[in-house]
Amino acid sequence: MDRIVDRDEEIETLRAAIAACRVCRDTPAKGEGDRLAHEPRPVAVLSRTARVLIAGQAPGLRVHESGLPFNDASGNRLRDWMAVSREEFYDPDRFAIVPMGFCFPGYDDKGSDLPPRRECAPLWRQRAIAAMPQIELVLAVGGYAHGWHLGSRTKKGMTETVRNWREHFFVNEAPRVLPLPHPSWRNTGWLKKNSWFEAEVLPVLRQNVDSLIR
Repeated sequence: MDRIVDRDEEIETLRAAIAACRVCRDTPAKGEGDRLAHEPRPVAVLSRTARVLIAGQAPGLRVHESGLPFNDASGNRLRDWMAVSREEFYDPDRFAIVPMGFCFPGYDDKGSDLPPRRECAPLWRQRAIAAMPQIELVLAVGGYAHGWHLGSRTKKGMTETVRNWREHFFVNEAPRVLPLPHPSWRNTGWLKKNSWFEAEVLPVLRQNVDSLIR
């Protein structure tokens, strides 16, 4: 019982610390000129019981405004990939959600989301993972998550990393990592071109998620 209480306190303390983080605004890694232009709003879901971790990229503007991760069209597509309901997805007993960057990074000159802030992962990611030793499956969504969770096993480019998912998934170590493309509308053309993803990866994704959340 004491261990459960200790873990609850650890996660609550970490959650509060993440929510209060302002490093990307107050002490940006690349100097004053790279200060986050808006008020940070870290978005992450830590859990003592969830066995599936969704490791995304960084919140978009809609998520920044709502404080709810994957509360956008990308989230709808991701939930469809996993064959889970919105209610199931937002149940912290089922899913932990820890992106590579916790705050919306803003837009570049072309109107695309900037990369995840470089301050975030070194400061928080290992602490968050260590606080959730019960995680059995990591869904690494997008290239930034591939690089962090797969390290030297990451292939050259997102497509090859996902295409070689078996090398990363069927390994004798825990947690297992399943690399996925980002579910953004920008990848709709990629999904049409790479039909093997729906045929080969989605059935495995759905089967394993189902076995871990129900």
